[in-house]
Amino acid sequence: MAEKAAKVRLCVPDDLSPEARIEPAREQAHYLFNVMRLAAGDPLLVFNGRDGEWLAEVSEATRKGGVLTCRERVRAQTRPRDLVLLFAPVKKARTDFIVEKACELGCAALRPVFTKRTNAERLRPDRLRAHMVEAAEQCGFLTVPELLEAERLDRVLDDWDPARRILFCDERRDAPPAAQALAAHRPADGGEAGPWAVLIGPEGGFDEAESARLRGLAQVEAVSLGPRVLRADTAAVAALTIWQAVLGDWTAEGEAMAEGTRT
Repeated sequence: MAEKAAKVRLCVPDDLSPEARIEPAREQAHYLFNVMRLAAGDPLLVFNGRDGEWLAEVSEATRKGGVLTCRERVRAQTRPRDLVLLFAPVKKARTDFIVEKACELGCAALRPVFTKRTNAERLRPDRLRAHMVEAAEQCGFLTVPELLEAERLDRVLDDWDPARRILFCDERRDAPPAAQALAAHRPADGGEAGPWAVLIGPEGGFDEAESARLRGLAQVEAVSLGPRVLRADTAAVAALTIWQAVLGDWTAEGEAMAEGTRT
């Protein structure tokens, strides 16, 4: 049974090991057996964020459920870079987009923050987690990012770990380009850059008092994302892309670590 023959990838809560039996949840069973039309003997890939990625096969398949059996591990477990996305919630579809793309771009955790100009107060954590699981399944990520509790930005900053640097996407024209600013933090030995967060503001930008406080923090790197005004969801993708390209797993060393060991 070849790994390349597996067309479906599934995130499961079960421990994974040789011959481990997995009973997919009802929604997952519907997707596997009614939507994707998998049948007994068909291969698929499964992961849980702890035990790497495994090649499994359908042992039993019915309209309402089934059983999957692990056969062999094809990728060892890796961990994402220590990168957190702080974002001000926006309209529902755009918040969903931010969460999905943050997962695809390798964030370890996401935290919604309410700023003074945030105009979307209601969040559904269950919906956001479902989007993250689906994104991880689609993009080959071995870990589903942690969704941290939503909090006001000022309170988040009150309790901030000074060891974690913040890439603050500033709207000022005199802020340095993000790639240039991040390059100064690239470790000389090619190792990991340490804990970071990317902070994206709301539609309408940060309040002046919020911006002033951020610029005054020693661990904050205020940067520009270019000459154009970006929507919040576009800014999130741009900032995360730049961070991964300069300090993250888009570098040669980072790609090697993120790929994991194939067995």
